[in-house]
Amino acid sequence: MGSPWKPFLLLSVISGLSDFARAVAARPISYAAVLRMKPDSSSVLNSRSRPRQHHSGGLVTPDWPAFSSHPLSALSLLSSQEDYRSEESEEFGPVFIQEPDDVIFPLDSDEKKVVMHCEARGNPPPTYSWYINRTEVDAEADYRYSFIDGNLIITNASEITDYGKYQCKAENSFGTVLSRDALLQFAYLSAFSGKARGGVSVREGQGVVLMCTPPAHSPEIIYSWVFNEFPSFVAEDSRRFISQDTGNLYISKVQPSDVGSYICLVKNTVTNARVLSPPTPLTLKTDGVMGEYEPKIEVHFPTSVLAAKGVTVRLECFALGNPVPTITWRKINGNIPKKARLRKSQAVLEIPNIQLEDSGTYECKAENPRGGTAFKGHLQVYTPPQWVRMINDTQMDSGEKLQWECKAIGRPRPTYRWLRNGLPLTSQGQVEIVNGEVTIHKVQQTDSGMYQCVAENKYGAIYSNAELKILASAPVFVHNPIRVIATLGKDVSLECKPRASPKPRITWKRGDRRIQLNKRIMLLRNNTLRIVNSSRADEGNYVCRAENQLGSAEMTAILWVKDAMRVELSPSRVEVTVGESVVLSCKATHDTSLDVAFQWFFNQKPINFQQDGGHFEYIQTQSSTVDLMIRSILLKHAGKYGCRAQTSADTVFSEAELLVRGPPGPPGVVIVEEITDTTATLSWTRGLDNHSPISTYNLQARSPFSLGWQTVKTDPDPVTGDMESAMAVELNPWVEYEFRVVAINAIGTGDPSAPSRGVRTKEAVPSVAPANVSGGNGRRHELVISWEPVSEEFQNGEGFGYIVAFRANGTRGWKEKMVTSADSTTYKYRDETFPPLTPFEVKVGVYNNKGDGPFSKVVVIHSAEGEPREAPSDVKAYSISSSEIRVTWKPPNPGPGRPRAYEVSYWKDMEQEESGKKQRTVKNETSMVLTGLEGNSLYLITVKGFNSIGQGPATAPVTARTRKAPPAQPPTNLMWIQEGNNVSLSWDPVKAKDNESDVIGYMVLLKQEGRGHNQVTRTINPSTMLSLPEGGTYIIEVRALSEGGEGAVSSQVRVVTSSGVRAKSNQCSVHCLPQSLTWTALVLVLLVPSASW
Repeated sequence: MGSPWKPFLLLSVISGLSDFARAVAARPISYAAVLRMKPDSSSVLNSRSRPRQHHSGGLVTPDWPAFSSHPLSALSLLSSQEDYRSEESEEFGPVFIQEPDDVIFPLDSDEKKVVMHCEARGNPPPTYSWYINRTEVDAEADYRYSFIDGNLIITNASEITDYGKYQCKAENSFGTVLSRDALLQFAYLSAFSGKARGGVSVREGQGVVLMCTPPAHSPEIIYSWVFNEFPSFVAEDSRRFISQDTGNLYISKVQPSDVGSYICLVKNTVTNARVLSPPTPLTLKTDGVMGEYEPKIEVHFPTSVLAAKGVTVRLECFALGNPVPTITWRKINGNIPKKARLRKSQAVLEIPNIQLEDSGTYECKAENPRGGTAFKGHLQVYTPPQWVRMINDTQMDSGEKLQWECKAIGRPRPTYRWLRNGLPLTSQGQVEIVNGEVTIHKVQQTDSGMYQCVAENKYGAIYSNAELKILASAPVFVHNPIRVIATLGKDVSLECKPRASPKPRITWKRGDRRIQLNKRIMLLRNNTLRIVNSSRADEGNYVCRAENQLGSAEMTAILWVKDAMRVELSPSRVEVTVGESVVLSCKATHDTSLDVAFQWFFNQKPINFQQDGGHFEYIQTQSSTVDLMIRSILLKHAGKYGCRAQTSADTVFSEAELLVRGPPGPPGVVIVEEITDTTATLSWTRGLDNHSPISTYNLQARSPFSLGWQTVKTDPDPVTGDMESAMAVELNPWVEYEFRVVAINAIGTGDPSAPSRGVRTKEAVPSVAPANVSGGNGRRHELVISWEPVSEEFQNGEGFGYIVAFRANGTRGWKEKMVTSADSTTYKYRDETFPPLTPFEVKVGVYNNKGDGPFSKVVVIHSAEGEPREAPSDVKAYSISSSEIRVTWKPPNPGPGRPRAYEVSYWKDMEQEESGKKQRTVKNETSMVLTGLEGNSLYLITVKGFNSIGQGPATAPVTARTRKAPPAQPPTNLMWIQEGNNVSLSWDPVKAKDNESDVIGYMVLLKQEGRGHNQVTRTINPSTMLSLPEGGTYIIEVRALSEGGEGAVSSQVRVVTSSGVRAKSNQCSVHCLPQSLTWTALVLVLLVPSASW
């Protein structure tokens, strides 16, 4: 069974489609102006856009119900589709997308086709034609021409037939437009004539000009000269110059090194082709040397130079002369532009990006000791036309007056001409043309078409295009009928805006009777019917009739009058504290037949709940009530909150005020009113209290010596909230401070004020004495006094220094010495009359330009005791191995110059003491072991003490001989027998050589793999018994012992313990062969324990 609402939906759609079809059929010939908008166009005169409905008084909707909660109704969707389709089917004249550009085509190009581009849009699509030098191209008559879309293709192009100006024409049924002119040129470079060139012979010192005489070419070429053979190029300097205007080589004063062959090389700037001229020989005459002569300018810029604005201008000037002339430039009645540059030894003046103000007369002057000459020329800057105001597409009703104006700037001043559909437009009949203005009185359908304003001077032409469309249609209403809902007692407006051209005549009826106008019912100039103080008696149908010579149409407006809506927003005023939350409730009382929509505002701006969702929440409690929750309130949330309730009849807006209590805002500008050495009087302006009275102010200061901002003491203390000035006290003199003020209320501490300007407190006598006064050390007869320097923060002024006062114990008068450096930390006083370690009373004071400050506490410091004065005694040395000797001594007698450590010097007999080595004790130890010595060698040894002052005398040398070296031969032929955990080990005795120490025993090392513990056994015999404490793999090594130390190590024996096994083995060194295969097999079995025996 079908849904009962489907037939109604079908009828609604069919009705909407019928309205849509009638609207499209009677629609006037409108124009898609949006497709032709120009970004730099001026305002449109008498322009008319597509009719759009504007509503006032009540809300007009195309269908019932009058106010829908759905954003798109069926009819509004159809209307949108109609507008879209009309845009797609809009008809308009041609508009250029791409106009032809100037082309330089290389004749030697592999691509034999020239393409001139042209493209336009339009509806219907435009057709194209082309003109060469104002003559239409006939593609049928000349096979070389063809068209692809709007582009012109020229095959086998030649300069003779195809050089010139090209113009594209685009046309459709609405009109014709012409493109700008495009110049087609051809690039080529011919070869020089093969005819040999005659030689040039001149005297030494004479000037010469070598002619290039370039071949035929297009466009510009670049000149250079080759000397004798390629690629040896002529280098330009103050004596040689190559003109890029004439191509000639100028040598102001010929020298013998210039003799040779010269070849002119030219390069095409487009094709990069190069050709060389025949050589020109240059020789010197033998009849003498040319004497000095005054300069003669051989190449210069024209007397009148024309240049386009924005290009780079090159002015050339070069002279012959002996001595070589110098070139200088100046601008008559002005200064040469700062952007100008001198090139090629000042022979070229280059002015980049030339502007109108660079115009003027320029002079180049050539001078040498024999005289000078000058040349003047005028530089004139021109500009092609540039648009200031352009014309725009316009739609008009027939009979209206059209006024268009186009305006361009240029130098010389541009002239104007007008085209209509590609043909000249002149003043005649209804058309009046004055320079860039055109007026058509009472436009007619025949005036429709494409118009072009052309601004031109001799340096270029520019086109501004626009379409004039004359509208003609019978009246039609897009929406019919319309529903208007008004509020009881308020004014209502019924609009009547049909689409029609020319303008229709409007009449209003109510039912079948024509409306009688009075003071309450009025017809406005825009044909809107206005009803003042509406009542329920005004409800009903109102009919607007529109009529012109092409037809008529009627529109019905259905007026309903509803009770006014009331809105209550509560609470209307609320105070909260920062961090709290609040709920505002908005309730609307309205006609129940109407839907209501709500919107929340903050300070007149809609609230974005997605963006501000962290603080604002929209809550729908009932159909006619909504709440606004504001969470975690901040100071910025204080203000006016509005609720707007809207129905199709009226809109009501209500506001509530939210006051937010919070910490105070920052105080105003802080001013330092008065400054002394330790105080600063500050004033400030009161900031916002944010609805909680300010209780106190906190004054803060910052200096280069503080860690950020620090609270300072004040007078008075505390600084109460009603005060706007206070004194910062206990500041340091001669320190630069910044100040700021922070306000405090019951809610908290506010943001600080902006810092004051930096001010420096005044100077004062120093008040802080140096700390940690101490001393000692130093050289003999010196008193060394040290202290911690006083920080700049406490120096209190300029000229800061120290006063060092001292006196020997038991004396009365103080000696005072001035130390002028504020960074000093020590003072040394020398007096050879006092003995070492003399006690002194010492104090250190401070001073600056204001006076003397306090002294430190008196401390006792002893004078330096000096370097050691006696040598150590009872020095003994004896060998403990072949590489070690132990040295012992006794310290010198107690007294001044006590050693802090000792230095032992040693060297071999028959060597110089200076070549020996030295070792020092860490502290004042009285023994040392010398290591790394040579065996069986006699050494001489001395000992001396030293301290921080210096070294004392050395002892007389003592001697000691190191022992012979231990035997180099390791124990061999190791044999072992394992029984249980015991191993019996034996080896061949080691015999020492004559230069080796005698063997006094052996050392056996037993270590278990994977364990860090080692077992050492000493024996005087070449055998021993070892006990293996637990199962595992053991390694055994043997060394010989001698007075010279330990000998070489034997080869390793690896033993694997296994219970109940009795085995014999024989092992020699790693490099020995086994004695029998049987023993080898047994050793392998023992080394790899796998299965039990």
